[in-house]
Amino acid sequence: MDPLFSVQDQIVLVSGGTRGIGYAIAAGFVQRGARVIVTGRTAAAAEESAAKLTTGAQHAPRGLACDVAQAAQVEELAHRVLADFGQVDTLINVAGVNRRKPALEVTEDDYDYILNTNLKGAFLLSREIGQAMVLRGSGCQINIASLNTDRPLKNVLPYAMSKAAMAHMTRGLALEWGPRGVRVNAIAPGFILTDLTRKLWSDETMLAWGLANTPLHRLGVPEDLVGTALFLASPAANFLTGQTLYIDGGCSAGLAWPIPETGGK
Repeated sequence: MDPLFSVQDQIVLVSGGTRGIGYAIAAGFVQRGARVIVTGRTAAAAEESAAKLTTGAQHAPRGLACDVAQAAQVEELAHRVLADFGQVDTLINVAGVNRRKPALEVTEDDYDYILNTNLKGAFLLSREIGQAMVLRGSGCQINIASLNTDRPLKNVLPYAMSKAAMAHMTRGLALEWGPRGVRVNAIAPGFILTDLTRKLWSDETMLAWGLANTPLHRLGVPEDLVGTALFLASPAANFLTGQTLYIDGGCSAGLAWPIPETGGK
């Protein structure tokens, strides 16, 4: 193991680590010797995920309940983790939700449900853990953004708004905390096939559109994001902060025109 890319013995907190992207990233850190805490909305879900991650782990993962939309639960989580582990080396804000519908149909409940989890929850957890990082003079935070951070997709406006704000939060915290030794970056996934999106991508029209607009011509899987997360948390990224890295198979590079190939003529 090259120490430049090592996360050995890091204490890593992954919010929303019970499935999909969060679970895959948590597993990547566990497999490389980190001490990982995963959170889910319920203790049962968090503990079940931690138990699955234990296989082959050098350090037994921990599962804790936390609904990041609830400020009191975020504060309780931070206090408990810091009391039990002493510090958090890397925080990964993954917890997120969505409701797909046109803007004219979005209710106040829809808006609050999405923004309270995706943006407020991420900020509160960043702040609570960030306080200890700033006092210690070191730490890494990684936020999960989206293709919507760059350009919104139709009919997911509150979600797109939350992810656009995530990039500004990432840059703003990097500006404030950089002088205190804390780095903050974001990962923006492209079209990722998870249990939650499998129904969406099972539609042949959607799949054809997604593949046509992804230069690598495949959907991503959660494991495609692991390497970037490990890099950002490792010494290899010590001079990298305030950035949003698009892990999207090239989707953000441009649009694929539906015009016939000309063979160069």
